[in-house]
Amino acid sequence: MQLSLTMDLDTFDLAILDILQRDNTSSQREIAQRVHLSAPAVQRRIQRLRDSGVIRAEVAVLDATLLGRPLTLTVEVHLHEDHPDRSAALRARIKAEPAVQQCYVITGEADFLLIVTAATMADYEALTERLFGKDDNVRRYRTSVALGCLKAGFHVPLGNTS
Repeated sequence: MQLSLTMDLDTFDLAILDILQRDNTSSQREIAQRVHLSAPAVQRRIQRLRDSGVIRAEVAVLDATLLGRPLTLTVEVHLHEDHPDRSAALRARIKAEPAVQQCYVITGEADFLLIVTAATMADYEALTERLFGKDDNVRRYRTSVALGCLKAGFHVPLGNTS
């Protein structure tokens, strides 16, 4: 079941989501105490939020620098044509590439914006060769290297609960 754009989330749902997106290791009993519901009610609501797609994933956020991948780069990709027939292979390579943390289809001059992690610049150069090297539909790409991180995350503001 996919989330409909009209799915009604009440204040309990929003409070549960706020807790989970800050720390998804919170126990259902702890969440229940914080939102003033029973643990079974919280469990049912969480399952409904998972089933509907509101909760897309429950993951650990890792420190790439401590794991030997200190470089974060943004890459604007400019295509000759973004027609699905011409860009399908590139889209598949991007989706399959573990070093691409995020990819957005964007408006403006570029067609895609990638967030990439790499161990070294040589590692990044090899990545660009894998992704773009033999693709005659890639007109150009522009890379920016992050010098530091001011903020990173996926926290979604939830009205009055955040």
